[in-house]
Amino acid sequence: MNKKVVSRILIALAIYGVFVALVVNFYDDSPSDMEWGDRESYNKQYIGKLTLEKFDFDQAIKELGSPDITEAKKVNEHSFQVMFYRTQHVKSDGFTTQDECTALLFKDGSLIAIGNTAYEQFQQL
Repeated sequence: MNKKVVSRILIALAIYGVFVALVVNFYDDSPSDMEWGDRESYNKQYIGKLTLEKFDFDQAIKELGSPDITEAKKVNEHSFQVMFYRTQHVKSDGFTTQDECTALLFKDGSLIAIGNTAYEQFQQL
């Protein structure tokens, strides 16, 4: 190959490298911008890493986005909120239901339960 072709290939690779670096460093891939399947996988993996009482309501909104379903109530000076995030596809009907979600229960903003037991605890309050 001649030098002209090689130099053009190197220039194209350099431009591509700069483009990839910019996307990786500056593109904010938030859950609300994801396709439903990607968001479902992201939610499931993220929720699987959570630790009770070391995760709070504000972190949930920041890292997982708005919940698909939420309920809240106040009991004896304490506020409780259960947030449902979609983590498994059940039926293609255009609606997200509780059986397609994982529940996160917060007491005064701190995570106290995850999964089916979270919603059961919320209902018993």
